[in-house]
Amino acid sequence: MTQTKAGPDIAAGRLPEDVYAENFSDLHPLLEPHEAQVEADRCYFCYDAPCMQACPTSIDIPQFIRQISTGNPTGSAKTIFEQNILGGMCARVCPTETLCEQVCVREVAEGKPVKIGQLQRYATDHYMSENDTTPFTRAASTGMKIAVVGAGPAGLSCAHRLAVHGHDVTLFDAKEKAGGLNEFGIASYKSVDNFAAREVEFILSIGGIELKTGMRLGDNLDLSSLRADFDAVFLSIGLGGVNALGLDGEDKSGSLDAVDYIADLRQAQDLSKLPVGRRVVVIGGGMTAVDIAVQTKLLGAEDVTIAYRRSQERMNASEYEQHLAQTSGVKIMTWAQPKSLVGANGAITGIELERTEDNNGSLTGTGETVTLPADMVFKAVGQTLVQADLGDGLSLEKGRIVVDADRKTSLADVWAGGDCVLGGEDLTVTAVEDGKIAAESINAALSA
Repeated sequence: MTQTKAGPDIAAGRLPEDVYAENFSDLHPLLEPHEAQVEADRCYFCYDAPCMQACPTSIDIPQFIRQISTGNPTGSAKTIFEQNILGGMCARVCPTETLCEQVCVREVAEGKPVKIGQLQRYATDHYMSENDTTPFTRAASTGMKIAVVGAGPAGLSCAHRLAVHGHDVTLFDAKEKAGGLNEFGIASYKSVDNFAAREVEFILSIGGIELKTGMRLGDNLDLSSLRADFDAVFLSIGLGGVNALGLDGEDKSGSLDAVDYIADLRQAQDLSKLPVGRRVVVIGGGMTAVDIAVQTKLLGAEDVTIAYRRSQERMNASEYEQHLAQTSGVKIMTWAQPKSLVGANGAITGIELERTEDNNGSLTGTGETVTLPADMVFKAVGQTLVQADLGDGLSLEKGRIVVDADRKTSLADVWAGGDCVLGGEDLTVTAVEDGKIAAESINAALSA
């Protein structure tokens, strides 16, 4: 648990106990069967489906929706799992509004797309509620051993596909629980009822995967030793470092990393015990910034502001996520960058921001400043790869691992995927695809 010094404006239990459950309830409750049927019937089942082309994992969307419309949610789920074994979580967290639903023919014609994400959840939840195991049969053991380092979406996807092929997988993770960002990094209202952990168990049910937690590359794991002990290695270690603001006072009480606080919130047994400031400022413009801003508001913070250095259109958070923040009472302040942290007696009391402008494509400060009072300032300005953990030999560029189209690194027996690789899109669904592609490449290499 992140330790926060309690101050006059930082406190737990700001809300009545019953309000926490309401505030952190399911963002999109599961469709009822009739609702799913009606929504599925809106699909045109396009032959050259643009939605399928927009899906990073290439799920046959018209097929799975047609199966729902004909009363076959089990078959629909199987269609989804063939391409995306984490289809349940992706249905909850994918920015469908900028992927499949954005190119839906009904969206283009009417401005109201088929609810592809909610239909995907309907099918996958139906299957997982009635089946304890994945709909795949594990092939006979090949005797080959693969190490998968990182049990997030990319690692879980890779491990499952390798196990289906009959390989023996050891899945390592630094945390005490598997799941990666699905377990520790997304907003609680997007994944309720311990779904991330249940999905991990579902994936491991294929067999042939040994999970070892508390194992961290650069600490009690070494890449060279893994290469010596296993036939292949897949790295899905995410981004373990957090970017700093580079300002004096970041060590003061109340200056916090958003990812750490979100992890604490996700693991909290009682949200009323989690301290939150009355006035909160979040620095950043991505999904993490929105997640922490909305959640602190739901915990009882009275005044929450996201400060972003460029225009709102340039924010990495989707338009839907921005709208979610604003309708939750979060203010979005643009063209403002942090200049200094204001504090007293070792605690944050505010943040000074400098107004910015676009000067022929270059962001510059105007010299004009504004100070916002704040009991908590959250840094959500991106994460970094801890390169020292990797040792020598891997080709790196722009602080990421370089991979080819098959997710193969510069080392002949090492593959990588997810946020740690160059060109990653910081989405669960693209991480799943990385793991799937790498598994097929590893399988082909070991079968040659």
